[in-house]
Amino acid sequence: MDGVMSGYAELEFDLPSALLSSVLKSLGTIEAVPLTMAATSQIPEEQGVYQIFHEGRPVYVGKTDAEAGLARRLLRHSRKIVHRRNLDPNSVTFKALRIYVFTAMDIESDLIKAYGGVRALAWNGSGFGSNDPGRERDTTRNKAGNFDALYPADIDLPLVFDGADKLTASEALSAIRAKVPWSLRAQRRSQNGPPHAARTDTLVKLPPGIRPARPAIAEVVGQLPTGWQATKLLGYVILYKERREYPDAEIIALS
Repeated sequence: MDGVMSGYAELEFDLPSALLSSVLKSLGTIEAVPLTMAATSQIPEEQGVYQIFHEGRPVYVGKTDAEAGLARRLLRHSRKIVHRRNLDPNSVTFKALRIYVFTAMDIESDLIKAYGGVRALAWNGSGFGSNDPGRERDTTRNKAGNFDALYPADIDLPLVFDGADKLTASEALSAIRAKVPWSLRAQRRSQNGPPHAARTDTLVKLPPGIRPARPAIAEVVGQLPTGWQATKLLGYVILYKERREYPDAEIIALS
């Protein structure tokens, strides 16, 4: 017959669909567990995909590669959900799947579509997976459905401080930063440069005891030279030498 070659045929294999089908099947066999630091520490630092659930509903799908693997990404997420208003960390669970043969296909987008799209996964596209957005985003107003708008960082939870009489302001801020899961960003001499001179040259006291981050930050700011301002944005706190108002923010301390 015309157009038919003896001993020959063609197959167009739908690799993306086959991979997606296998991933969905494997994820279906995994039991979701609480998104805690203890649980994420048991996950290998490998490439793969993961799901996050809130009160049993899928809210986030993510993908990792070998350089920034599952353990590191899930640990970051486990810190993101604590010290948040309106959010019980115990209500958040996850599943993770290592994929040994990973292609360049966008499995993350395929998974998002498979679970109903971004509208069905409330935390995808909400800023949940983002790092500290940086100075250029401080003045951006959050959308009502963004993760930080729904679950703002809680800076009023009690923390235990060992205290010290002779710390630089930078050391005191680092001591506070070590106690909280949200970002505490302070001004540097230049972008990505060393801390501002006032932070390294000013010695401060950080009294021991139990108190929230808010008064602890105010104690440090109050001992800095005049002109510094600590501002609580929705998901983090910034400390700069300025007098400035930001959207969706409150000034918590001035020097």
